[in-house]
Amino acid sequence: MANPTRSSLINPTFTVNNSLKFSNTTRESEDQSLVSNDASTIVGAIILSLVFLIGVPGNLFIIWSILARSRKRSVTTLLILNLACADGFLMALTIFFVVYLAKQTWIFSSFLCKTLFYLCNVNMYASIMLITLMSLHRLVAVVWPHHIGAFSKKRTVLRVLAGLWVSVLVLALPALIFREVREDTAERGRTRFVCAPNHVRSSEASAKEGMEVFQYTFETVVGFFMPYAVIVSSYVCILRRLRRTKFNRRVRSENLIHAIIVVFGVFWLPYHIINMIQVVAALAPANTPLAIRLDKIWRSSRAVSSSLAFISSCANPILYTFAGRSYIKNNGLAFMARLFEGTALDSGTRKMRKETLGLKTIESSSTGAQAVIIVK
Repeated sequence: MANPTRSSLINPTFTVNNSLKFSNTTRESEDQSLVSNDASTIVGAIILSLVFLIGVPGNLFIIWSILARSRKRSVTTLLILNLACADGFLMALTIFFVVYLAKQTWIFSSFLCKTLFYLCNVNMYASIMLITLMSLHRLVAVVWPHHIGAFSKKRTVLRVLAGLWVSVLVLALPALIFREVREDTAERGRTRFVCAPNHVRSSEASAKEGMEVFQYTFETVVGFFMPYAVIVSSYVCILRRLRRTKFNRRVRSENLIHAIIVVFGVFWLPYHIINMIQVVAALAPANTPLAIRLDKIWRSSRAVSSSLAFISSCANPILYTFAGRSYIKNNGLAFMARLFEGTALDSGTRKMRKETLGLKTIESSSTGAQAVIIVK
């Protein structure tokens, strides 16, 4: 591998080759950046521009609605507030990526290269963890309603949220470690700088591939598959519980949570599929048709799949608008605040009473939003 150039030391940058090593040959440097494919770069820039225009004002409106207009803040509302803060902050950063894709060269500092991609990963982990917490809270509210009060205390919720944010900041560290600016002169005979993964921490090709496999496998397993397994398991338990009850009525907040889960999965799934394709390409025998084909697929799709993932952060305000459209006529700009107040199911203010009907004792747990009746 070539030594860093003088200009790369000034910026500072590294020359990175994170690709597969062909057996008995030295493979030329190949680009793992978002700008490695022209068509994908153009589509990605268009998507991110739309995401910026919709996502920034949309998430700011959610934050304003909760902080300034909402009279009641349930656990679900607090989780949505944290999700909107994470998404809004990420949306504000998309302008850097639009410039990067449009110019097809990294014009910012090495510090911003590391920081921006690190914050993207923080948002990914924070979003899925917050959605997982929503699902778990629903699970407790429906399956173990007697214990929902303990999980709805303000101090408990704040501690959980603080622990969540510390966890996601740690989980996203690989994106901070394995990311560098490098000078690329191998394509079209011109020099440019790219902000790309840098797994060169050892002279051994196997070690480089191992770090690449670790990063993308870790992202996909911890940031997607494991949380979604928890979410699906939670709702399986919820549905089984509700099927055993005599009374079941869906509430608006439950439908809203379902929509958030589906949208996140739809727009993040392509990104994680590309991660897995890159992992398989790294593990495949070098210089084989399979490795070359998979290598080409993930390189040509990385920019688009990454841009699609950003859509999930601007889609939530649209979901909330559709969910709360019935409030618009009577509440105007406060319609979203009224929608979030409807999540008072998880406020923990429940009245427990026992009624005797014939030989069966029915214990009902009710709130203004939903009633769950358990036949014993």
